[in-house]
Amino acid sequence: MKLIIHRGTKEIGGSCVELQSEKARIIIDLGMPLVNDQNEPFDSRLLEGKSIPELIDSHVLPKVSGLYAGEAKSIDAILISHPHQDHYGLLRYINPEIPVYLSRGALALIQASDIFIPTKANLRNVITFKMWEPFIIGNLVITPQLVDHSAFDAAAFLIESEGKKILYSGDFRGHGRKRILFDKAIYYPIKNVDYLLLEGSMLGRGEGLYLSERAVEDKMVTMFRDKKNMAFVFCSSQNIDRIVSIYRAAKRSGQITVIDLYTAYILNNLKSISKSLPQYWWPDIKVFYFQNHAKTLADSGLKSFLYDCIKAKIEKKDLNLNKNNIVMITRDNYDFKRLLGYIDDFTGVKAIYSMWEGYLENSDLMDRMNQKGIELEIVHTSGHAPERDLKRLVEAFKPKCIVPIHTFHPEKYQTLFPNANVHSLNDGEEFSL
Repeated sequence: MKLIIHRGTKEIGGSCVELQSEKARIIIDLGMPLVNDQNEPFDSRLLEGKSIPELIDSHVLPKVSGLYAGEAKSIDAILISHPHQDHYGLLRYINPEIPVYLSRGALALIQASDIFIPTKANLRNVITFKMWEPFIIGNLVITPQLVDHSAFDAAAFLIESEGKKILYSGDFRGHGRKRILFDKAIYYPIKNVDYLLLEGSMLGRGEGLYLSERAVEDKMVTMFRDKKNMAFVFCSSQNIDRIVSIYRAAKRSGQITVIDLYTAYILNNLKSISKSLPQYWWPDIKVFYFQNHAKTLADSGLKSFLYDCIKAKIEKKDLNLNKNNIVMITRDNYDFKRLLGYIDDFTGVKAIYSMWEGYLENSDLMDRMNQKGIELEIVHTSGHAPERDLKRLVEAFKPKCIVPIHTFHPEKYQTLFPNANVHSLNDGEEFSL
């Protein structure tokens, strides 16, 4: 068997892994880069109007023969570990004859997101898998493993073939709302793993003040109970665990949670997979209509969803009338700038940034909050495993070889796992298993 990490040996994001056996050739994840060649944030607008050869030449698309539209197919399948764009964001360029395997939750989230975002996946040939149920591609036996991550319905992959066991960790953590999955994996580890492709997103980063999703929720409860005006919480609508944490904190504080149509549609699309997710018709949830979201839904043939949400709609005037009882989930974008114009009085407003604080480096959000006299407090926990949990995983699984992936610091693995066989690769390097 052969392993090629086309991208991800020395960076986070843009993941693309190839595995070859005698009878199969598969790709695991095909993500959009998070950074460019200068290690600056990747601008997805650079994709516009570019051909596949141009994107390959500029190192946006990994150079993989038989993968893309317009060439003879020689890839048997693509596995997607979870619905984050840095793991699936380049799928629209693939040969449409190649089947894409992913979980039901990942499919639902990607399809909902495609309606609103310009970098659409355009999924066509889709096969959904069930967690812990093996499926076969050629002579590869693949068993998805549900993991705790900030992405909904995320998977690791155990791949068995030709007498070898390869475990692709995907992105994971042990401190989220599904942390029991990590605990069970430690207590009942997979035996005889030959190669562990292990993510290391948190290497080189501090853990921050909040070490778990529960700690984030508890801090928000304190802040919501103490507030004298509304609270804005900046959060990705695709971070379902965090949406649940915010909703639970608001409910524990006797507050109403206000979401926008985009968030409402995402949650609605996932309701058949998880009935416990907050929904727009719940009595303590309201929906704020931004014109661009309403137009997007209407243009996509989803007017019925707009009409259904009207019963939960909150008007501009109601934001001010009920300000002491409102927790509003929002994002740092043009809609939020417009939203600020609807608020009469900013005295006592709370603002919580519940995302990776690195995003603030390229934003003027702090300045805008200061202009309104609002202090922006960071209340966040990572979607990735810190060093202590990486160690726990390796100690439990005892892999014969660790291959660093999804990290800016592969050189730290040998120090972190001094008694393990660490084999660092370069992007595009062929490794015989």
